[in-house]
Amino acid sequence: MFGPGSQFHRFSHDPRWALAIVRATVLEAAHPQIGAALIDNSTFVAHPWRRLRNTFLSLQRMMGADDHVRQREAARLNRLHARLNGTDARNQPYDAMDPEVRAWVAATIFESVVTMCRLSGQPLEQTTMEELYAEFQAFLAVMGDQAGHLPPTLREFWRYYDHMVEEELQNTEALRIILYKLFDHLPAPPVLDGLPTVWAAGRALAGPVIGAITVSSLPEPFRRRAGLPEIPGGQALTQSAYLAVGLARFLPDGWIQPEALTSLLTLSADSDDPRARTLAAVRDGMKRAGALLRLITPLPAQPDPAETTAPRRSAGEFFRAVLDQTGDGYLDWPDLAAMARELSSRLDLDEPEETRLYSAYAEWWKELQADLDTDGDGRISEEEYAAAVPSLAGPALIRVAEVLFDVTDADGDGAIDADEYRALFRTGFRRDTVGSGATYSRSAFVKDFLSFMSGRQRSSAYDSLLTEA
Repeated sequence: MFGPGSQFHRFSHDPRWALAIVRATVLEAAHPQIGAALIDNSTFVAHPWRRLRNTFLSLQRMMGADDHVRQREAARLNRLHARLNGTDARNQPYDAMDPEVRAWVAATIFESVVTMCRLSGQPLEQTTMEELYAEFQAFLAVMGDQAGHLPPTLREFWRYYDHMVEEELQNTEALRIILYKLFDHLPAPPVLDGLPTVWAAGRALAGPVIGAITVSSLPEPFRRRAGLPEIPGGQALTQSAYLAVGLARFLPDGWIQPEALTSLLTLSADSDDPRARTLAAVRDGMKRAGALLRLITPLPAQPDPAETTAPRRSAGEFFRAVLDQTGDGYLDWPDLAAMARELSSRLDLDEPEETRLYSAYAEWWKELQADLDTDGDGRISEEEYAAAVPSLAGPALIRVAEVLFDVTDADGDGAIDADEYRALFRTGFRRDTVGSGATYSRSAFVKDFLSFMSGRQRSSAYDSLLTEA
């Protein structure tokens, strides 16, 4: 069911998989509970590339050959989902642990792979389709769904899928953001940081095309119910795109590796990864190309990267780049929970370290709410934050720094070495270690963390950790 011999492994390494996953994400977001959870808790708007990498890494762990890794990842996902519950804007409850909701997530990925092959002119054989479906049933079983909330047979699955599409899915806010905002305002991945003109030109071309392909590939009954537009030539464009992307399968082995591409998108320029040197050379070439492009195209003026490297940020910039992790214009608990979630994922924490980190952030949220929420609406606006111009380095934030140091110091020797530093920041160990050896002391770590979080001091390490998309 799992590992290199599985159908899932075969299709997840297919270049068409990228288009299929975008489609599956839209169908997930159309589910009322999932859409509400995304709006309230997800960082997919402000940090889509980070979300992409984490999702891909999680799927690799779940569908890989190592059963121990799979069980650990299932436990981590269950802890994460247990924290995602609440009510939406219409006071309707949502719960990420609802087994029917989780079954729909698996269903969208399975069905999108089937559609991917059909649109490419290579529909799956019945036996292959049944094997792939059994793998997704096994995936849910590992997650704890022993009752089997996916229908037991493939024939029954299609009836279930048609019912969901025709009766349950809605034109949710999350769906509209993905289709009409995310593609048009997609931030540059870290690999293209500092190349705004190049990225803007590429996005202006690719964004509308990806949106049109995705809408045209959705089930016709749902498009009609949701009021999504009929795009002239959309079906032909979609089939052509899947066919063209699918041709990359015939490149020599090793040329297209999803793991390598995903990690490259999120590669920091100051990483000690050997690819960073090649990246620096490519970036220099792209900057020169961007300068030429500005001469021949009427694109809006972009900020000079040199102007964005000042050592300090304004209060508003700090709020938007660091504190507002979900990108909704406010600071509330889901933003700090997103920080804890990202840090836990970076460090691959188990219990009880993960809970310690979440608890430290929860205490910090209470402190912030008490000090900054002047209108009592349960969240902090950018205006409330900027007006207070607070020093955030209170006892709760110091506790966050101390807990983060403890969970990063995996060997418990009271210092962070180069490997532990790299696990957290994914960059080279570039600190001045004079007088302290090749380590990062607790006091230095806490001081740097507080300087970044309260003094709005820029930091290449913490910027790559908390602000990059």
